[in-house]
Amino acid sequence: MLLLLVAFAAGSLLLAGLARPLGARVFYVAAVFPLAAFVHACLASARVLHGDIPFAAYAWIRPLGIEISMRMDTLGWVMALVVSGVGALVMIYCRWYFRGRSEGLGRFSSVLLAFAGAMYGLVLTDDIVMLVMFWEMTSILSYLLIGHYHLRATSRRAALQALLVTTLGGLVMLIGVVLLAVEAETTSLSTILAQAPTGPIVNVALVLLLVGALSKSAIFPFHFWLPGAMAAPTPVSAYLHAAAMVKAGIYLLARLAPTFGDADPWRPVIVTLGVFTMLLGAFQALRESDLKRILAFGTVSQLGFISVVIGFGTRDAALAGLALLLGHALFKSALFLVVGVIDRQLSTRDIDELSGVGRQAPVMAVISFVAVASMAGLPPTLGFVAKEGALVAMLDAAGQGDGWGVVALIGMVAGSMLTVAYGGRFLWGAFWTKHRRDGSTRPETAWPDPPIGFLGVPLVLATLGLAGGLVAPLLDDALAPYADTAAAIEPVAAHPAHLALWHGLGPALLLSAVTLLGGAIILWLVRATGFDITGRILQFTAADVYHAITRSVDRASVAVTSLTQRGSLPIYVGTIFLVLVVGEAVALFATPEWRIALDAWQDPVQLAAAPLMIAAGVIAVRARKRYTGVVLVAVTGLGMVVLFATHGAPDLALTQVLVEAVTLVAFALVLRRLPSRMGAHNGTSMPVLRAMLAASVGITMAALVVIATSARIHDPVSVGWADLAYEIGHGKNVVNVALVDLRGWDTMGELSVLILAATGVASLVFVTDRIDSLQRLTRRLPRATRGAARRRPLVETTQGIQVQSAGTRDRPRAWLIGGQRMSAESRSIMLEVVVRILFHTIIVVSIYLLFAGHNLPGGGFAGGLVAGMALVMRYVAGGRYELGVAAPTDAGHLLGAGMILAVGTAVAPLVFGLDPLTRAVWEAELPVIGHLEFVTSTIFDVGVYLVVIGLVLDVLRSLGAEVDRQMKGAGVDGRPHEPFRAAAPEGGAR
Repeated sequence: MLLLLVAFAAGSLLLAGLARPLGARVFYVAAVFPLAAFVHACLASARVLHGDIPFAAYAWIRPLGIEISMRMDTLGWVMALVVSGVGALVMIYCRWYFRGRSEGLGRFSSVLLAFAGAMYGLVLTDDIVMLVMFWEMTSILSYLLIGHYHLRATSRRAALQALLVTTLGGLVMLIGVVLLAVEAETTSLSTILAQAPTGPIVNVALVLLLVGALSKSAIFPFHFWLPGAMAAPTPVSAYLHAAAMVKAGIYLLARLAPTFGDADPWRPVIVTLGVFTMLLGAFQALRESDLKRILAFGTVSQLGFISVVIGFGTRDAALAGLALLLGHALFKSALFLVVGVIDRQLSTRDIDELSGVGRQAPVMAVISFVAVASMAGLPPTLGFVAKEGALVAMLDAAGQGDGWGVVALIGMVAGSMLTVAYGGRFLWGAFWTKHRRDGSTRPETAWPDPPIGFLGVPLVLATLGLAGGLVAPLLDDALAPYADTAAAIEPVAAHPAHLALWHGLGPALLLSAVTLLGGAIILWLVRATGFDITGRILQFTAADVYHAITRSVDRASVAVTSLTQRGSLPIYVGTIFLVLVVGEAVALFATPEWRIALDAWQDPVQLAAAPLMIAAGVIAVRARKRYTGVVLVAVTGLGMVVLFATHGAPDLALTQVLVEAVTLVAFALVLRRLPSRMGAHNGTSMPVLRAMLAASVGITMAALVVIATSARIHDPVSVGWADLAYEIGHGKNVVNVALVDLRGWDTMGELSVLILAATGVASLVFVTDRIDSLQRLTRRLPRATRGAARRRPLVETTQGIQVQSAGTRDRPRAWLIGGQRMSAESRSIMLEVVVRILFHTIIVVSIYLLFAGHNLPGGGFAGGLVAGMALVMRYVAGGRYELGVAAPTDAGHLLGAGMILAVGTAVAPLVFGLDPLTRAVWEAELPVIGHLEFVTSTIFDVGVYLVVIGLVLDVLRSLGAEVDRQMKGAGVDGRPHEPFRAAAPEGGAR
C-alpha cells in the first residue's frame, strides 16, 4: 500500500512530460495507477473479509508518534475500491472527453492522478494526523481541478469558493484532531476507536470533527460550494463530486459513527443538518434547467441522505449506509459522465434546448434510466437494496422510541419522494421530446453519435449499480464486518438486518412504494404548475451569505490597511524599532541579576576597525547625498569583514564582503530612480525624535549583547561543533557544514524567504509591463544574435558578428554583444576589456568556492555571490541586452531548480528509510588525484548556489534592466537613459 502511494506521486510527475507526445491518450497511462490500486484491493479481499487486516507503517515523526500508516479494514477496503475503481474508469473516460484538445492536459492529468493518490491515502491511513494532511491535499488539488479552465472567471471563483470552505472546515477539524489525539494519547485512529474515550473534551473534539466532515461533504450550511464547482470539467464532477472528494466527509462519519454515535452532540447535529440538506438539495434540483446543476443539487441531497444513515451509529444503519455510499458512487458518477457526453456532443446542457435525444441515443438513455432507477430506489438496483436497508434501520430505531430515529425516518421518506421527482425531471429534460407552451412539438435536437468508447465507462458504472442489487446477499457478507463494529453502541441483535433484494411485504416496502408514488405526483405538480420555472423564492441563499462574508472581510482588511499602512517608510521602521526597544527593555529590566564582563579589546585590530566603523556610521547619518550614505554604510560592513577575518572566521569574512558588494550594487541600482540628495522633495521631519529612537535602539542592542554574553555560565554549544562537523558532516568548514547539513532545515527556510523576496521585488518593478524577461532583453538584437543566444555561438568576422558556421569555425567567439546597443558615451573600452579577461576566471573561482566550501572557506552561498558578481560585470559593461545574452534563462528557473535540489537532498533519505537530511559519503582512491571524498550534502550546496545566482539575476533584471527600459522609455530630463554605471558618484541616473 505504501508503494502504491509512492507510485501515485511518481506517476503524477511522470504524466506532465507525457501529455505533449501522447495527447489525450496520456489518460490511459494515468489509469494504470488507480487500476493497480484497484487490483491490489481486489486481491486483498479474502484477507479483509476473514479479518486478517493488511497493515503497513513507516515511522515519520518519531517524537510525536506520527506514522505514514496504511490499514485496510472493511471500510477502508470498500473506499479503496470506490476511489481506485471509479478513478480508473473516469481517467479512461477522459481520453474521449478531451480528444482533440491538448492545452493543459499535462497539468490536468497530473493533478487528477495526484488527487486520486491523496484520496487513496486518506481512506486507508491509520494515523489521524496523516488523515488531516491527506484531507488538505485533496482540498488543494480539487481547487486546481475545479479551476482547470482558469481563463474563465466562473471557474476561478468556484475553485476559490470550494477551497475556502473545505480548507476552513479542515482547519477546524485539525483542532478537533489535536484534542482527540491528546485525550487518547495516541494518533493511531484504530487505537482511538478501540479506546472510545468520552468526556466534555471529546464532545468538543467531535463537534469540530463534524465541522470538517460536513464542510467536505457539502452538508448545510456548507452545501453551496458543490453546485458552484460544476464549473469544472465533467470528469472532475463525476470523480470528485460523486465518488471521491465529497465522500471524504462521509468516510469520516462512517469511521467515527460506530464508536461515537451515542455521544451527546453526534445525532442531533447529523440528523438535523442531514435531513435539512436532503430536502433543500432535492427541492432546488427541481428548479434547475442545467442538467449538471440538477445532478449537483441532487448530489447535495443524496449526501444529506447518506450522512443521516451512515452517521446514525447503529449496526443496521451502518450496513445500509455503506451500501448507500457504494450505490451513490456508481449511479451518480454514471449520470455525470452521461451529461459529459451530451455536453461534448451538443455544447449545451440546458434542458430547454434538448428534445428527442432519447430516440436518437437509446443506449445512453437506457444507461441513464438504470442509474436514475438506482438513485430513486427502484428494484432490482443497488439503490433499492440500500434504501430498503435504511428504512428498516430507521423504522427499528423509531419503534424503540428514539426521537432522532423518527425525525430521520420522516426526512428520508420526504426526501426520497423529491429524489424520485428530480430523477424523473432529469430523464425528461435530457431525453424526452418537448412541447412548447402552445402545445406544439419541438423539433428534435440533432444528435451526432459519439465514439463507442465514450459511452463505455457510464455503461460499466450503471451495470455495476444494477448488478449490485442482484448480488445483495454477497454484498451483505462483505459489508457486515464493518456494520458489526457498531456493537459498542448497540449490541448486535439476535436477528440483525441484512441486505437483500426481497424482504417480503412489510413497512419498509410500503414506504418505498409511497416514495415512488409521491415522487411521481410531485413531478406532475411541478410541471403542471410551472413551479420549475418560477423565479427566486427567498431573497438570499447560502451562496449570497458566503459572498457577503467574503466582501465584509475584504472591506475590513482595506479599512485596517488604510489605518496601519500609511505609505510612510519612516513610520513603519520607527514602529518596528519602538517595539524592539520596549520589548527588550522590559526583558532586560525584568532580569533579577545582571552579569557584565567587559574587555577593553581582544585584538589590536579592533582599535583600528571600530573607530572607522563608528565614524562611518556617524558621517552616514549626516550625509546629504544618498550615494554617499550608501557607501558609508558599506564601510561599516567592511569593518565587520576585518573583525571576522581576525577572529578566525575567514568563511564569514568572505561571505560578508560579497554580501556588501552585491548590496552596494543593489542600492546603487535603486538610487537611480531617487533624487541624488536626501530631502530634495520632502524634508526630514522630527529629527530630534528620530535621533532619540536611534540612540535608544543602539543602547538597547549594546546592553543586550553585553548582558547576554556575560550571563553565560556553561560552555557554549559551538565548542563541539568543529568535531560534529567533521564526524557527522564529513567537512572541516564548520559554517558550511552547519548550513547544508546540521541545520539544513533552517537553510531551506531561508532559501524560501530569498525566493519570496526576489519574486516580490521583481513583481513590484515589472508590475507596469510584465512580459517574458528574456524576450524583453533580447528582442531588439538582430534575429541571428537572438537565435545564437539559445543555440549556436556567435563569432567575430570581417563582416561583423555572425552565427558560427562551417566556414567560420576558426573565428574568435563574439563577446559583449549587448554593448553594441549602448550609446558611445556610455561604453567603456577599458571595462569591456577587463570583463573579457575576468568573466570566465570569476565563474571558475565561483565553482571552486562551491566545491571547496565543505572543507575550506567558500560554499554555495559565497560561490553563488561570486558568480552573481560576474553577471553584474557583464551587465555594467554591456547593458541590459548583454545580461540577456549572458544569462539566457529566466531567474525563476534557477530559483526553482535550486530549491528542488535542496529539498530533494533533504527528503531523499526518506526513500531509503532514513531520517531527512541524512547524508551519504562516497570515498575512492583515484590514480592521479588521490583520495576523493564526496558527501551528498554537496548537492544541497549546489541548490544554494543556484538560488543565490537566481536571486542576483532577478535583482539585475528587475532593478537593473527593467529600470533601464522604464527610464529610457520615460526619457527623464528629456533624454533617454542608458544602463547604470558604477562610476556615477551622485547615485543619480546617467
